[in-house]
Amino acid sequence: MSKADKTLDKMRINPRDWRIDDLESVAKRHGLTIRKPAGSHVIFQKTGCQLEVSVPAHKPIKPVYVRRLIELIDL
Repeated sequence: MSKADKTLDKMRINPRDWRIDDLESVAKRHGLTIRKPAGSHVIFQKTGCQLEVSVPAHKPIKPVYVRRLIELIDL
C-alpha cells in the first residue's frame, strides 16, 4: 500500500485538517487531472466523468471538500 493510499484511508476516517498538497498527491495516485487556474482554487477531474471538484487552496481545507474529492475518486 502506497503512502497516498494510506493518506486516502486517513481522509476517509477524518476529513479535517488536510493540506492541498495532500489532496493533490492522493488525486495523482488515483489518476485524477489537476488544474490550477490563475485563481486560488485547485480543480480535480476524473477522465470520462463530468463531475469536477473545485477546492479553495486556503488553510484549513473544509471537510466538505475532502469528502467531495473522495466521492470523485470512488466513482
